[in-house]
Amino acid sequence: MGASLYIVIEGDDPGFDTFVTGHTLARNEDLLEQLAEQLQIAHLLDFFSADANSMALLEEEGYKMPTRADRLPPPQWFSAEDGLVTVTALQEFLEENPAYLAEDTEAANKELEEYVTVLEKAASRNLRWHLAVSWR
Repeated sequence: MGASLYIVIEGDDPGFDTFVTGHTLARNEDLLEQLAEQLQIAHLLDFFSADANSMALLEEEGYKMPTRADRLPPPQWFSAEDGLVTVTALQEFLEENPAYLAEDTEAANKELEEYVTVLEKAASRNLRWHLAVSWR
């Protein structure tokens, strides 16, 4: 099974496709966290939040969570502009340093481009977002 970091936009229907792959970013999360610290930017998982529905889906996928979904704090939402600062900084670094993630750099840059597309659309509509995790 592999993890995926995907974008959740606040509200029922943002009016655009929010799909992002997120498998490569999830697989390299530790290195990306170190890179974010080096670049002095927010780490991708700083934008993580989960609501009761997300936690219920994780439990359906077979993950037993120590905190039941019905006792979670309310989800946190972040500005798309803040997310773009992190995503574009990571993307620029990886483009200039293709050896950083070895064979995963190209795939990571493609996923970051998907994030940019979604976050730019969210920013243009003043919509907030957060990251969620799926394991499959």
